[in-house]
Order: sequence, then C-alpha cells, then structure tokens
Amino acid sequence: MTITVHEFNALPAARAAELLTACCGAPRWVSTMVARRPYASLDEVLAAADDVWWSLDQHDWREAFARHPRIGEAESASPHGERERSWAAGEQATVATAQDAVRDALVEANIKYERRFGYIYIVCATGKTADEMLALARGRLHNSAKVELRVAAEEQRKITRLRLEKLFGDEADS
Repeated sequence: MTITVHEFNALPAARAAELLTACCGAPRWVSTMVARRPYASLDEVLAAADDVWWSLDQHDWREAFARHPRIGEAESASPHGERERSWAAGEQATVATAQDAVRDALVEANIKYERRFGYIYIVCATGKTADEMLALARGRLHNSAKVELRVAAEEQRKITRLRLEKLFGDEADS
C-alpha cells in the first residue's frame, strides 16, 4: 500500500506517525516530520527527512538502529508492525540464500560489532549480497567509535529514504 503526499498531509497525526515509524524508528524524527506537514512533494518529504535526521543526536540515532533486526535475523529487539518487518525482510533477502558459512560469519560479525560499538550493525542492505554486507561489517569494525556512529547514521538515512520512497511509491516513480 502506498499513499500520496497529499493523502499523508491529511492524515491524523497518530496515523501519519505510524506510517513514518515504519520508515525510521527514532521517535523524535517521527514527531518532527509529522509536525512539519504539509509537504508539497515527495522531494520535499525526502529533503525534510534528511534535514531532521542530521539534526538529531546519537541517542535518537541509536533508537532508530534498535528498530532493525540484525543482519540475517527476522526480528528486532523492538516490536514493530508488519510493513516494517516486510521491508526489513526484503532488504535482507540475499542473506537467506547465502551459504551457511557466510550466515555464520555474519552472526559472528554482528556480535563483535555490538560488543565494540554498543548497537547493532546497521547497513543499507538493499542491493547488497550477504558477502558484501559481511565484508563491510568486518571493515567497519576497524573504525573509531565516533567515525562508526556517523557511518551507521548515514546507513540509517539511506534506509529511511528507501522506505519513504516505498511508502510514497507512485510519486517516487514520477
């Protein structure tokens, strides 16, 4: 199900927040995006999404990260709706068909990453193979905590953008 920007603008705040939460799980991002309505176009929504995202702090970013399942897992630590679960599963679809050794290595990389940085390994998985995601995780383990937080935040920003484009599907194609 997609929605137009015009329809989104007309929704009650609670319903608009519900739809946006499937795109990004940071409550402050969601509430700010809802408060900024109305939007004139998808481009305006996407620009606002980026602007709001980069205005947040690391606590907000970590809240968004926590809404995601680990790479290779179906469920996140935070409960979320069917739309969000479906999107996450589609984004990580290549992991399901990866060789056992790669999936096992991803589990190990997830554990090392969480121990090192204190939050899940987040990567915009769309279009990436399981091998690519594993290589990225291993490489990012060498980042400093400060650098990695910005890298993870950028990955979340990309995920949010893709999900907004899915939410407003017909307008994203025009």
